[in-house]
Amino acid sequence: MKIVCLDLEGVLVPEVWINVAERTGIPALRATTRDVPDYDVLMKQRLRILDEHGIKLKDIQAVIGGMRPLDGAREFLDALRARYPVVILSDTFEQFAQPLMRQLGWPTLFCHSLAIDGEGRVVDYRLRKRDHKRLSIEAFRALNFTTIAAGDSYNDTTMLGAAHQGFLFHAPENVVREFPQFPLAESFAGLLEAIAAVPEAVA
Repeated sequence: MKIVCLDLEGVLVPEVWINVAERTGIPALRATTRDVPDYDVLMKQRLRILDEHGIKLKDIQAVIGGMRPLDGAREFLDALRARYPVVILSDTFEQFAQPLMRQLGWPTLFCHSLAIDGEGRVVDYRLRKRDHKRLSIEAFRALNFTTIAAGDSYNDTTMLGAAHQGFLFHAPENVVREFPQFPLAESFAGLLEAIAAVPEAVA
């Protein structure tokens, strides 16, 4: 049986931090895992900026509350889930995800969490597991699933490499250039077709 694992931001929904940057007028918050390969470096940078500007969890949640999935994402996900088990493997946080998951029909999501102080400030982040996307793929492989993964950023590449078949989806040129081994899909229809064409792995 095939199982499909998808990144969230940049694949099914817009980048949360880019939207926060646009709403707050802080360009430095536009940096994402498309730009910075080291997730710890990126998150420490974000936490420092939030603290410097007094931005609290409720401010970020207000931005997320106005976000919508990418055009066609819900329909793609519905079609995919009708055929295969699907798990969203994301480096987002539980405190961010609920409004977006509701709009996507509550797919299964594995992600991280934030540490919030008594005044609502984001003071730290807590990884479920370091490199949890790759570890999840490896666990599904151990259960004899044919694993298929799609993502768009540096933090997706170990997941794509661990899967029986990984795809880059709407990835920026720098990621495409550095990881030419992964086929590139540019539309939901094209990705759905590519996933269907992946043969079942031999256990």
